[in-house]
Amino acid sequence: MIRTTDDGDLRVVTIDRPARRNALRPTDLDALEAAVVEADAPVVLLRGNGPAFCAGADLDSVADLDDPEAFAKHGQRVADAIEAAESVVVAGIDGAARGGGVELALACDVRVATPRATLGEPGVRLGLFGAWGGTVRLPRVVGEGHALEFSLSGRVVDADEALRMGLVSRIVDDPRAVAASMADNDHRSLRIIKERLRDRDGREARLEREAAGFAELHRANVDDIAASREK
Repeated sequence: MIRTTDDGDLRVVTIDRPARRNALRPTDLDALEAAVVEADAPVVLLRGNGPAFCAGADLDSVADLDDPEAFAKHGQRVADAIEAAESVVVAGIDGAARGGGVELALACDVRVATPRATLGEPGVRLGLFGAWGGTVRLPRVVGEGHALEFSLSGRVVDADEALRMGLVSRIVDDPRAVAASMADNDHRSLRIIKERLRDRDGREARLEREAAGFAELHRANVDDIAASREK
């Protein structure tokens, strides 16, 4: 479930499935895209309800995929839409961000963490990897060396290490205050600065290979993925 709250120049978008650590189903992805892209506010804060930011894709949905490549491309489209949104999008990471949750944060323009934040790409332990644009965005954000070690190890980093890596830009007690302070700036400047800093091309081929690789691994490991949700 995706909830939105508009407060003047700030829209707060909340992933609200705390019982599932805010894991996302395909319908949640569509609702999340609409909540961000259709915002009239110049700044959007993306957050999770409860003790997690977002656990990524719901494993029930992943285990039952008929077309894993289409699923990967679905997530890519949503992440691309968040990245291309007219609003500045701030990820407020409070608690756990895993897999697709990290990838959604990477699609945001700014990532701030609370001291309770932890981030990880555990897909390698299941025989998968994050395929919502993460293999494109992660090395761009943290550099190839950090991206490789972070993804290949499957380990979880705390907020301090995420800051040292460049995965987040600040550690704060209240991410909303950061988003609200940005919303106080000139709105046209926010939009134009974002457009210029986000201007890039040549991504399509890499995303195609990312989705195809995800589909190959899903086919090879679907039984183990299904078993993992029962643990």
